[in-house]
Amino acid sequence: MKKLIALLFIVVSLTVGAGYAAYAQESGTVQTEKVDAEQTKTFHQGMKDRFIEGGPVWMAPVLLTLIFGLAIAMERIIYLTLSATNTTKLINGIESALNKGGVEEAKKLCRDTRGPVASIFYQGLMRYDSGIEEVEKAVVSYGSVITGRMESGISWISLFIALAPMLGFLGTVVGMIQAFDDIAAAGDISPQIVANGIKIALLTTVFGLIVAIILQILYNYIISKVDSLINSMEDTSITFMDIMYKYTKK
Repeated sequence: MKKLIALLFIVVSLTVGAGYAAYAQESGTVQTEKVDAEQTKTFHQGMKDRFIEGGPVWMAPVLLTLIFGLAIAMERIIYLTLSATNTTKLINGIESALNKGGVEEAKKLCRDTRGPVASIFYQGLMRYDSGIEEVEKAVVSYGSVITGRMESGISWISLFIALAPMLGFLGTVVGMIQAFDDIAAAGDISPQIVANGIKIALLTTVFGLIVAIILQILYNYIISKVDSLINSMEDTSITFMDIMYKYTKK
């Protein structure tokens, strides 16, 4: 193990040293041209070039994790955004509907209102004739169903968050093994032999981490959105049951 670490240190040191030496030997004109080229290259173009340099074998799986992760994340964000409801307006509307037209009027309001909260209240109102206890059971049970729907697919995003850097690390390890194989075949620890292979190997890790960071940000946003909706549902359900208890006493 110590010999492997020492050999890896030698390879990296030689690679860095060779790169520095090659840079120092460049003429002033060539250096100026390179600097100008780098300055004119956009960040997007630079990332695309680096991605292409990584090769299709390991970059393709990393790209697929990004595509699938983004697809699920966007679907969840759209679903959760459409699930948001003005709960204060809904509660006030239900209370007013119960006072004016009774349970049927409240049912109609819930049917015409978009969002999971209105669906939960509708299920409760459907069981009003069975007693207030059945209304409460319906609200709690259907609330659990709605919560499961909101959390659906989130576990896949967490899988892709873990998978992307793992694929990157795997590509790096395989690339390092290939670099050592090239050293063994050449019988010489020359920077020219291993520098390109090591660079390509490390690019897989870089893009794997970038994918994980992007998906992690979206994952945390989705989790916060779900938590906010669940808290709103629970708080509004308590108010709804208070209204129903008052209505039964009339």
